[in-house]
Amino acid sequence: MAEMKTGAEIVWECLLREGVEVVFGYPGGAILPTYDALSKYNDKIKHVLVRHEQGATHMADGYARASGKVGVAMATSGPGATNMVTGIATAMMDSSPIVCITGQVTTGAIGGDAFQETDMTGVTLPITKHNYLVTHIDDLAQTIREAFYIARTGRPGPVLIDIPKDVQNASIEFVYPTDPIDLPGYHPPAKATDEEVAAALELINKAERPVILAGHGVLISGAMKELRELAEKGNIPVTTTLLGIGALPASHPMNMGMMGMHGGSWPNHAIQEADLLIACGMRFDDRVTGNLKTYSPKSKKIHIEIDASEINKNVKVDVGIHADLGTVLRQINPSVQRVDRSAWFGKIKDWEEDSNERDILQFESPTLLAAQAIRKIWEGTNGAAFVVTDVGQHQMLECQYYSHDDPYTLSTSGGAGTMGFSLPAAIGASFHVKDREIWVIVGDGCIQMTIMELATAVQENANINICIINNGYLGMVRQWQQMFYESRYVETPIYSPDYVKLAEAYRLPGYRVEKIEDILPTMRKAQEHNGPVLIEFVVEQFDNVYPMVPAGADLHDMIRRPHPRFENMDIV
Repeated sequence: MAEMKTGAEIVWECLLREGVEVVFGYPGGAILPTYDALSKYNDKIKHVLVRHEQGATHMADGYARASGKVGVAMATSGPGATNMVTGIATAMMDSSPIVCITGQVTTGAIGGDAFQETDMTGVTLPITKHNYLVTHIDDLAQTIREAFYIARTGRPGPVLIDIPKDVQNASIEFVYPTDPIDLPGYHPPAKATDEEVAAALELINKAERPVILAGHGVLISGAMKELRELAEKGNIPVTTTLLGIGALPASHPMNMGMMGMHGGSWPNHAIQEADLLIACGMRFDDRVTGNLKTYSPKSKKIHIEIDASEINKNVKVDVGIHADLGTVLRQINPSVQRVDRSAWFGKIKDWEEDSNERDILQFESPTLLAAQAIRKIWEGTNGAAFVVTDVGQHQMLECQYYSHDDPYTLSTSGGAGTMGFSLPAAIGASFHVKDREIWVIVGDGCIQMTIMELATAVQENANINICIINNGYLGMVRQWQQMFYESRYVETPIYSPDYVKLAEAYRLPGYRVEKIEDILPTMRKAQEHNGPVLIEFVVEQFDNVYPMVPAGADLHDMIRRPHPRFENMDIV
């Protein structure tokens, strides 16, 4: 039976029907009717008051990545809405399903430069999967349904709904729409054609030096089992992208680890020497490929991808399959043949051993190294934590020294490289992750971008452990300055507050660690505490991340850590 409801009430009614459990937001004038209506629904939907609207989008993003559900963020018009832009762009680049609901000035005032008016559909058009300006209350419920459908289907991504204040205040007889959603031109194919399967199988079964490139799409599709079957049945080594970490257990003998700019040297060499690349749910971005003109020049290429625009965009392929990855692998795997590739694996093993000899953990250091800290965090959590990283040296070192055996246990900003992502994303994840410890690994530069969200963490008693890797620099930028700008460290030394005192000011426990032997005892204190904890690791300032493929260089032309048998092993 229909009943009268305001637009503001319809927003919450629709969120309930979409299964939304938590909303991250910040109120303001243009969204105030919707917040007022929340008083009727706050026993059904949890609202988290953030300290900055960027934090709201990162929390929604972190929740989405941890749960597989659509995250929801809410803000007012003008600066409230524009503060969400960085988080929306981050979600777009990493295919994270979020819905952002923003207030807007009244429909009659749109275009008149009213107080706190900003054209959010225009602003966010390039960084959303789709966006809406709802000018009639009759369209509101169907728009919200479509937004969630678009956000979570196909290649996931962010959707923005801009709702003028008068639409929120208007009333109609509300009947929730239940007709199936059918959007013109939005029908991603579920499976490969017989011809595509046959073409892919011919290349796979004939290859002598194949490599599987496992991307974020493996996790989005839930195709971990199928990927493992392809690798084991076909006897094919696997390398992952940054966001593909966890697609295959790190301890699996077929897993070479991460590829690309700061990936392992052996997967990069394997890619360059391969005669077949099987790209599974990845987009061949520049941090993975290096110089496109010299990328894997000896290989045929298969690309399985849900987003048709990615196929042949950066790398031309021999077989492109536009369909759901898990479905395609289930089509292919039954006919994959096991081929003796012992010579290929032997070559890869030689490259890996050379890299292991250069591992910095083998060497004595007078100061604590970031790699040592991260490895100890791995040991202290038995490799079973849910880890959220920020961006920079610590992010790459986490990929190298924290081995993820389980899927969906690493959350990080990949495509956008958004500093400030980790703390709010971890808070968002904490509303879903209850069976694992949550550890935030963040640099001293990154933490200061969204440090105000410590207040949100305390207010919500988020059970997160925040590890600040403090080297006194914008570490990755300083590394580039050392390598490519003759060590001119212009504006990269960065002042930090006393993080232990700052933690005390925010009313959460804070610790400082400067020696490797103090890491595990301090971790135990954090693990025993219910709620947020901050640990500052004071680490070597001039350590670098190796290997490194310079921007635009050939993938095999890596800057390597000096080999101890031949060169002086200073901290470089």
